[in-house]
Amino acid sequence: MSGKEDPSLKIGESNDRENIKGDYVWALQDINFEVKQGDVLGIIGKNGAGKSTLLKILSKVTTPTKGNIKTKGRIASLLEVGTGFHPELTGRENIYLNGAILGMDKGYIKSKFDQIVEFSGIGKYIDTPVKRYSSGMYVRLAFAVAAHLEPEILIIDEVLAVGDAEFQKKCLGKMKDVSGEGRTVLFVSHNLTSIKQLCTSGLLMKHGKLEYSGDIGKVIGEYMKNNADISASGEIPEDAERGGLGEAKYVKAYILDNNKEITKHLFFKQEIDLYLELEVYKEIPKALLGVNIITQNGEKIAVLTSDDDIVSLNKGKYKINVKISNIFLEGDYSFNLSISHYPSGSDIDYVERVNDFSIDKLAYVGQTDYQWTKHGHIFLKSNFQISKNSANAVS
Repeated sequence: MSGKEDPSLKIGESNDRENIKGDYVWALQDINFEVKQGDVLGIIGKNGAGKSTLLKILSKVTTPTKGNIKTKGRIASLLEVGTGFHPELTGRENIYLNGAILGMDKGYIKSKFDQIVEFSGIGKYIDTPVKRYSSGMYVRLAFAVAAHLEPEILIIDEVLAVGDAEFQKKCLGKMKDVSGEGRTVLFVSHNLTSIKQLCTSGLLMKHGKLEYSGDIGKVIGEYMKNNADISASGEIPEDAERGGLGEAKYVKAYILDNNKEITKHLFFKQEIDLYLELEVYKEIPKALLGVNIITQNGEKIAVLTSDDDIVSLNKGKYKINVKISNIFLEGDYSFNLSISHYPSGSDIDYVERVNDFSIDKLAYVGQTDYQWTKHGHIFLKSNFQISKNSANAVS
């Protein structure tokens, strides 16, 4: 069918996801890539890009309409919460069931059982039917099973975002261990920091097609360059990269200049006056707000949190003002925003790259041209004290 019109489309219909003229759209199209043994592949892209569909096909949960996939070795996958376990069976029974599906004998599963339960941290409920588990408990056990039964290929979707911050960190460490043992990991996440820490190569997907592939740093850079997630009014688009429980959502993010107008351009040392608008849909007893400043390749260089002022939020709309001392050198930057439950750290809303802004090398006061500002990302105030060592002085 290469180079020919799709026979399934009606006259006048298009399969262009940006300009859909009919009801028929390919979820994935023209995807070709190869993953070698031991690779850690990160897959990124905006919501609706086809990332989860690709993982379902690779996991053999969904059959491709056309094309084929060649794999070598056992595959363990962790996709949506709710897949892979039988709700009526206990955690213990589901461990043995999943191991059997992966082709493990009962003796081998038994030898790994204690490690799985310990890693999951839900030993007290291991003989409870999983239909009574919370989403966090479910993910803990599902990941522990997938990682400890030693598959040759481990496929993980954004589902890890359901867990708390401590467990997410634990999972990333385990995935590093798995890849260090020569096994292959495919990882989808909206958290670019985690992707950069874990992955060596990546795929950038857009509208069901493979947009870019290669070194993970270059893939993230390409994604950051092509996806500005803010409008002139500061509104955060519905398709912005975000995760979390959804009990609240950031809807606007913008910087105001001295004339109280929205700007994306600041001078060196000019204060950053950031405004956020938050909608809360469910009462949050203790909330921790966070702002990360990142470079254009996704490198996190500054973290700001409200941990000195933990707040209680009722349902409604909130406006937040964050004043930031501008210690950033010449370059292009963005914000990541978060709100999480305190003290568990579980994300309520986490949205990536909601505002692009630039710092000019000219100082706001005095307009001095600081040529050296392009060396690095931040400027720290310091005090150099120089004294002559009289013992070594030459007369």
